[in-house]
Amino acid sequence: MAAGLRAVGRWRMAAARWRMAAAAAAVAAPPPPPPPSLAFTRSAFVVKKANNVQPNWLGVGLAFGISAALWALLVKQHNEDVMEYERRKQARGHKCTECS
Repeated sequence: MAAGLRAVGRWRMAAARWRMAAAAAAVAAPPPPPPPSLAFTRSAFVVKKANNVQPNWLGVGLAFGISAALWALLVKQHNEDVMEYERRKQARGHKCTECS
């Protein structure tokens, strides 16, 4: 993590030097180089290990609750669609029992 922070610090210093030089020269120059790839550094949000002894029950409840609500909505919509299909089939006067 420290190596990544040093790389970011070096990039920021280089960018600041470039901006000062560009302002002094007052000419249009190409933009500063992109920051170095931080693929091998760790974020501060990932460093902490997950605590499996005390799960986040609020998150678990929200996940399962939303899932259950979506399934209930799906089943309700399906039942309404089936009822609409049956109503239209009866209104059409379809008497064939082989195709249903």
